[in-house]
Amino acid sequence: MIRREKKQKKQNIKTKSKRSYPLNKAVYISKANRLEEKPVSLIKDYMALSKFTLSFTVVFSCVVCYLLSPNVVFDLKMVVLLFVAGMLVTGSANAINQTIEKDTDAVMKRTMNRPVASGRMSQSHAFIFASITGVAGVGMMWYFFNFQSALLSLISLFIYGYIYTPLKTKNAVSVLVGGFPGAFPCLIGWVAGFSEGGNNSWTGGLILFAIQFIWQFPHFWAIAWVAHKDYTKAGFKLLPSEKGPTKNTALQTILYSVLMIPVGMLPFVMGDFVKGIDSQIGLICFIIVLISNIFMVIQSVRLYIHMDVKSARRVMFSSYIYLPIVLLTLLADKI
Repeated sequence: MIRREKKQKKQNIKTKSKRSYPLNKAVYISKANRLEEKPVSLIKDYMALSKFTLSFTVVFSCVVCYLLSPNVVFDLKMVVLLFVAGMLVTGSANAINQTIEKDTDAVMKRTMNRPVASGRMSQSHAFIFASITGVAGVGMMWYFFNFQSALLSLISLFIYGYIYTPLKTKNAVSVLVGGFPGAFPCLIGWVAGFSEGGNNSWTGGLILFAIQFIWQFPHFWAIAWVAHKDYTKAGFKLLPSEKGPTKNTALQTILYSVLMIPVGMLPFVMGDFVKGIDSQIGLICFIIVLISNIFMVIQSVRLYIHMDVKSARRVMFSSYIYLPIVLLTLLADKI
């Protein structure tokens, strides 16, 4: 009996050792995989932290307005440099935003998986990222373009990160304040095109700034309408009415959409960077911009009539389409 027990123990030890090898191997492989995946996941988190897609759309406005500047002749190298600098500055602003809004982001379904909100990245890590990208972006604007564009980039970064972001939970005036850094990319792009002895008038840049500034009100109110429950849960106050999605909010959306019509026509009346309606191409571009503005008004009126999320979503998507159509149309008119 004793011999049998000893043999059985030896067999158990052998079987355990045989089993332990593949298990240890599996653990080793999983650790190796995690090590391999870490840099990839960190890059993904950096992209999420900088809101890469949103940054791309913002920098798009900057680049188009740079190309609209009278002194600028297309140069791929300068366009790429402006794009990179713009992405760095915008990414920095978004990283500051997520660092400050860690707790509110964690409450909302749409944002709870963001790097800082989910706990995958510390606030200090995110702040270091924001500092490096911000300094690099502003530095590039100064070195490759001019001081004015660098200064505007710095002001825009500061307003967005440290004034607009904390104000969102306090007062609906945050949309007005956020409108300035939201429209600065147009002015930054325009000013980046300034050159010694060239046409350095601010008029065209201010017109483009005004177009994007006014556009933001129906755009952001539509987003706030669609995501009202989430925003309310997080304590954000973005709609003009304290009661949320009301007739008053829809009416103000219509008013700003209507205001976009005369503002959208300014480049053809006052702008010195487009051909104007005297030329055939200018007239076609004028009609395209006018139709785009009327379409925005129609969607806003639908929101006032139906007062539902579906209509708000229509306004939101219409605004996404509106801006690139108008900017590219103006660029086509210049060319």
